[in-house]
Formats: sequence, C-alpha cells, structure tokens
Amino acid sequence: MRSPALGVYLFLSHRLAGAPVRHWLARRAARGKEDTERLPERFGIASLPRPQAPLVWLHAASVGESLSILELLRRLEASRPDLRFLVTSGTRTSAGVMANRLPAHAIHQYAPVDLVAAQRRFLAHWRPHLAIWIESELWPAMIHETARRGIPLILLNARMSDRSYRAWRWAPLMSRRLLGRFAAVLAQDEESAARMKRLGADPVVVTGTLKEGSSPLPHVEAERQRMAGLIGDRPLWLAASTHEGEEEIVSLAHAVLRRRSPRALLILVPRHPERGAAVADALRGEGWRVARRVAEEPLRYDTAIYVADTLGEMGLWYRLAGVSFLGGSLVPVGGHNPYEPAALGSAILHGAHVENFADGYARLAAVRASRLVTDAESLAAEVLTAMAPEESALRAAAAWEVFSEGADVTDRVLELLQPHLPPPLPPPQ
Repeated sequence: MRSPALGVYLFLSHRLAGAPVRHWLARRAARGKEDTERLPERFGIASLPRPQAPLVWLHAASVGESLSILELLRRLEASRPDLRFLVTSGTRTSAGVMANRLPAHAIHQYAPVDLVAAQRRFLAHWRPHLAIWIESELWPAMIHETARRGIPLILLNARMSDRSYRAWRWAPLMSRRLLGRFAAVLAQDEESAARMKRLGADPVVVTGTLKEGSSPLPHVEAERQRMAGLIGDRPLWLAASTHEGEEEIVSLAHAVLRRRSPRALLILVPRHPERGAAVADALRGEGWRVARRVAEEPLRYDTAIYVADTLGEMGLWYRLAGVSFLGGSLVPVGGHNPYEPAALGSAILHGAHVENFADGYARLAAVRASRLVTDAESLAAEVLTAMAPEESALRAAAAWEVFSEGADVTDRVLELLQPHLPPPLPPPQ
C-alpha cells in the first residue's frame, strides 16, 4: 500500500530541501556543532575508501547509542574476522568518542543528512551488505533508499517513547511502510515492542537494552590514581551529564551539603562539553571556587567544584565517586544511562524524568540501588545519606547485581543477528 505522506516527504527531500538543509548545517558549523573538515560526509561524500570485504553498517544517533554497540562490535569482530564495520553517527561528540574506541575492523563516518541525493551517494560508495539502525533512528529517505537497494535492515536496541508513538500515529501508512522494511526489530522492552507492532513492525523480539549488556566504561588507571591523590579523603559526589537548568539545582544542593560537610567536593560533568566554560563562569558568579579540566586548571585543596568538560572520561569519574546524580532527569530530557554507574560501584540519584530508561531505573529502585530526588534540598539529603560508607557499599552492590543480570543481552542479540550477517567469503582458489 502506497503512503502519500512518505511520497511527499521523499519528493521534498529530493527536490526542495537541499538549500534549507545546507543552510542549517552551515549554521551548526558556525556554532561548532559540525566538524567543518568532514562536512562533506554529511552530504554522503565519503572521506575513506570502502574496505574490500563484506561490510556491515551500524547507524547510531549520538554518544549513548554509539557506546552501546561497542561490546557488540568487539564480539562480532572476534567471531567474524572476515567482516568489516562502518559506524555512522550525527554528532561531533560521538565522533570524538568513537575515534579512540572502535575496534580495529571498524571505521567511522558522519551520517548523511536525510536528503535522497546524499543517501544515494553514501550507499553507492559504501554498498553495505547489512544495515543496522540503533534505537529510534527512523529517517524516511535513509530507510527507503537502503531498502530500495535490497540491503537487509535491522532495528536494534529499538525504543519508542509514548510521545514518539503518538507522533507516528498521525501517519499510519508511512509508519507501516517504513517499519515494514525491517527484517527484524529487536526491542529494549515490552512497551516499545507493543508500540512498534501497532505501527507495523514485524517480527519484533524483546532482547533488553544493549546498554545493560555493555562492558564497564574504560579509564586510565594512572590518571585515576593521580586524581584520587589530589582528592584525598574529601567527601566526593558526582553530577553526571547535566543539562541547562540542572546546574543551578546541583549548585544549591552542594551549598546545603557543604554546611554539613565543609570540605565536600563536587565533580560536575556537563552533558555537552562545549558548555563547560559557561557553566564554570556561572558557578564562579555564584561565589564558588571552580576548576575546569579542559583549561587544565589544577584541582586544589580549596576547589569546591571541578567542571570535567572533557570527552570519554565518564569511566574515570564513576570510579572515583561513590555517589552519582544522573542529569537529564530534573529537566524533561528523559534521563541518561544508569547502567554505566551501576557497573562501576556508584550509588545512583536521579530526578523524575527518566522515561528513556524507565525499566532500568525501576529495577534499580526495586533493590534500593537508586533514589529519586525532586529539588536541591532532597538532592543534598540523599547525597549525604549515600556518602555513609555502609550505605554506599550496600547500594553499589545492589546496583552491580542489576547490571550483571543484563550480561546475556549481547549474547541474545548476537544469536538473533547471525542469520542476517553476510555469508563468509569463499576461500581463495
């Protein structure tokens, strides 16, 4: 059945959207949100040659989705050394993280924008044997052009919020047409699976989230020891992946906490590192002694807040801090990955907006590994409680149990992917 909405979208993408999209990318580049040296990749112009081997393409939106597939990539590479992998994402932050963490047989490119011409250039160069989308990246031109070439599509770690579901219901024929192109949909949870089935996906299998089955975040041990020496015996807590509107609450909570524990230190990690300077300036304006990591400002005995505005170091901060507040949860963002601190022995605090990981937070709360906070006062109180050694140890152990239960997620995904992988090349004659 034809979808008028899809037809209109593809017509606009092919005929009319080029100039507005170029203008949009130029504005993003001017704000530092695009990599100007690699901007042609966003129009499907490759900056690397295609590997001479069967190629699997994995598309992830941003940092969280990219990180979630690293363990899967390592396992695929080990089991199928004949395969090569192309990972695409759409943000500079994810590209920076992937540059240092992709396995040997994988390369990164920026995802082409959803223009028909860009998708055709991209696919003509890379010619993947299998396309795997991560979570909820449903770009119509990308899906249409990939399927038109006969490339099998898999939707992996699939997630669909209630808001996204309501939006797609306005175009039922389009959603059915697009989701029907996927050979398999592997969903994170039952709710997402049910929504995708109602929108036309089939078959749908619930596997759990790859973020739960990922390896613990890496770190540099020498740097952990150096930072631990600078911190000494000071009470320490972490505010991770904070968004605009949350730093003010975290600052107020730290002020309350310091009345009870005057030497307490806060490590604050903005979700978007480019906000680091503005966050530090605002905190200094409130009277805090602040040090910024990117500026290489030293952590001194009188530093009250350390702004860790770098990429790829969350494994370090979670290992140092026994108590972590996860941002994106006191403002309506949807929350961030709780399995990362759970894997590294950090007690977890969060706000009410955690719908992106509702199942994970519910499981952590059920075993008292996490606590809900609503404002600066409750955040300070929970930090103080969780800092007690006995309480911190109990919560860390409970969080680890929840994390370890998900270790078989990657195994299930690997098993379900096997029939869709390109066959091995025949041995040379």
